[in-house]
Amino acid sequence: MRTTLILGIGNNLLTDEGVGVHVAWYLQEHHPDTPGVTFLDGGTLSFTLAEPIAEHDNLIIVDAARFGEPAGTVRCLEGEDMDRYLTGNRHSVHEVSLMDLFDIARLSGTFPQRRALIGVEPASLDWGDFPSAVVAATIGPVAEMALALAARWR
Repeated sequence: MRTTLILGIGNNLLTDEGVGVHVAWYLQEHHPDTPGVTFLDGGTLSFTLAEPIAEHDNLIIVDAARFGEPAGTVRCLEGEDMDRYLTGNRHSVHEVSLMDLFDIARLSGTFPQRRALIGVEPASLDWGDFPSAVVAATIGPVAEMALALAARWR
């Protein structure tokens, strides 16, 4: 069975910036025993995430992402579409760090062949420990989208 890491990233002290972390927490609470899937709160990223990425066959990242669409819009970018977004777009706080993690994975031969970014367009990046109403409403559906993608890849 292929294993998938669902990695929620973001700063949960900055309202919508923390949506990925809130999705990871939601999955840990509502789907703790999903076979072959690990849920991880990646916070604001660090090089320590290279190891859990290397330990899984597939990677799904959930994060706030600016697509230039209405707040609460959810987009899933898989494979090369994700890579193009991350290399050609500098609207997320995490992109440089994600690319650094991907470089480590490439150099170590552990770059996930199946990978995706599920991004949620933020409404607010102000101080606050919970997302805005429009982004909070996406937490359950985004979690289900991530689980469905992991199941498809299994």
